Amino acid sequence: MIVVGGEALIDLVPVALPPGALLPRPGGGPYNTALALGRLGAEVAFCSRVSSDGFGESLLAGLRAAGVDLSLVQRGPEPTTLAVPSLAPDGSASYGFYVEGTADRLFTLPPALPDGVRALALGTCSLVLEPGASAYEALLRRESRRGVLTLLDPNIRPALIADPAAYRARFLERLLPHTSVLKQSEEDAAWLGGRVEDWLAAGPSAVVLTRGAAGLTVRTREGGEYSAAARPVTVVDTIGAGDTVNAALLHRLTARPGEPVDWPEVLAHAAHAAALTCTRAGAEPPYAAEL
Repeated sequence: MIVVGGEALIDLVPVALPPGALLPRPGGGPYNTALALGRLGAEVAFCSRVSSDGFGESLLAGLRAAGVDLSLVQRGPEPTTLAVPSLAPDGSASYGFYVEGTADRLFTLPPALPDGVRALALGTCSLVLEPGASAYEALLRRESRRGVLTLLDPNIRPALIADPAAYRARFLERLLPHTSVLKQSEEDAAWLGGRVEDWLAAGPSAVVLTRGAAGLTVRTREGGEYSAAARPVTVVDTIGAGDTVNAALLHRLTARPGEPVDWPEVLAHAAHAAALTCTRAGAEPPYAAEL
């Protein structure tokens, strides 16, 4: 089983008509990753704290439909986090957030995960908003110590980070030493301001970089470097594309435990899945049959 931990929220996506209208869509980096894994046919569980309001119920319904295990989900009466993406002409998105007093940031450390868990993925807002951020950090450290493959996706949202220096220090000193695979975008890497060599030295065995239309690359601790081209598609928007990459990476990395990683194939699989997500409005990752 793969466990994905982090926030589930509602994206208020702008639509053309009527002017100024916003369409509620399920979202949040970890939520999208869990949804994508379920659609790819992986055995996956979502680990979060979700509101009992109407938005929360709709979020869980989406995961159930994708076959995601919800036994690790905590519930609370607080409202669901809202995100308002702004779309650029090329389909890329930036975000504003409504997070005060919301349910997902009150996540608490769960009991030990089942013995059958092979991988844990964490990222995005859940690494920033306290007190939940400390609980997710504790989960990462605990599961890493017992040999679970861990994937970290910072998915930087600058509007949420009040102290960038403190976040960068936490990332390098407290998160990376317990991370197996670091996945980030070029924008994340630029904001964090470090070098791949430094990140590999801190803990991960591989660093995957998404480069938009330029595709994906990976550097490994052993010195390997591999790339995959992006698939040419008509982009509607890029919401959820990076989260689909997370899912596709985990789907392949956990498929053959103990065997050498075929990084060119893994990256090509991720590029294909992400490209299909970009052809749809909002975070709508593909199903296995579409690949």
